[in-house]
Amino acid sequence: MNPIQKQSEFRVPKRLQGIEKSMIRQIADRALPNSINFGLGEPDLQTPDCVRNEAIRVIQEEQNGYTLQAGIPPLREKIITEYPHLNLKIDDVVVTVGSSEALFGALMTLAEDGDEVLVPDPSFPAYWGIIGMTGAKMTKYRLPAEKGFAFDIEEFKKQITNKTRVVMILSPSNPTGRVHTRQELQQIAEVLQGTGIYVISDEIYRDIYFTDEPPASISEFYDKTLIVGGLSKAMSMTGWRLGWLTGEATAMKSAFVLHGYNVTCTSAISQKAALKAWTDEGQQARLNSREVYKKRRDFIVKELETQLGLPAISPEGAFYTMLDVRSICDDEMEICEKFLQNHVITIAGKAFGDETKGFLRLSFCCDEEKIREGIRRMKEALGK
Repeated sequence: MNPIQKQSEFRVPKRLQGIEKSMIRQIADRALPNSINFGLGEPDLQTPDCVRNEAIRVIQEEQNGYTLQAGIPPLREKIITEYPHLNLKIDDVVVTVGSSEALFGALMTLAEDGDEVLVPDPSFPAYWGIIGMTGAKMTKYRLPAEKGFAFDIEEFKKQITNKTRVVMILSPSNPTGRVHTRQELQQIAEVLQGTGIYVISDEIYRDIYFTDEPPASISEFYDKTLIVGGLSKAMSMTGWRLGWLTGEATAMKSAFVLHGYNVTCTSAISQKAALKAWTDEGQQARLNSREVYKKRRDFIVKELETQLGLPAISPEGAFYTMLDVRSICDDEMEICEKFLQNHVITIAGKAFGDETKGFLRLSFCCDEEKIREGIRRMKEALGK
């Protein structure tokens, strides 16, 4: 018998090497007490009464063991109604532990060693870490800062290669709040037709928009699409961990298997309570939150420009604005640090890619009084 060799105490697996906590969390973790939080994208609005009251009833009156791994059928039926343009069946929907698990499951299902995953620059940094875990290579298509982070079809086309396996679409965008037009999504679909490339459409902010019409989905124009969605943002349910993954049936079969081994099922209480999001009261809550964020958007953009004399993006969706600090500093991290020491959390643009260097992302997930006070502290930190 061969002797057993002594193993080192810990070895970082290759799939985790070089992957660290996101800069968003690193900055937020260093915040001083009583800071104004423009950093995290977490709604400050209360979860609607209809959802909270139903959760209480479910806890008190029902058994809440495991559900079906894919989620309770009534909830999956409701999710299907979100996408009337698709011929979805109940087996094409998996209820996940937040949209984060849906995103993880989609990428782990579709990408592996030797593949390329094309992501927007700027984009949500969780993409980068998960792509690294799949073993695939991340490539980027620019949403140019000089065009206000708008989509550029030529920038997109030149990044497609014969190794591209997955394209990420994020609309409304985190961090910029920009929304793809129907024409832009049609252009993307035309480029991808016949390639076999899959699209993962991150639509977690789909219900938070300030345009006349709801944001379109790439799935309206391209069938090889998986959609990441959830109620965390629109219904202020971040801690309830309720998201979903749906879309092209063949890929969903594999995603379902991964989900089952990963988490077994999503919280029974969250699933049952979430059904109230599709009642009249729930729909009104979505509308009310959208109106609150629109008012805050208008307020914060005007205050930043008036008080700081700096331009800020007026987003079409989500609850973020990008503050342009290039005129006062070569490295936005220096400004971010000044604000942090003056009890204001902002996120340096480099956290989201190359295109947002020289910008700060500010979340307006706080009321107007806090927005006003936060900008006053920022002004003080800049000596204005």
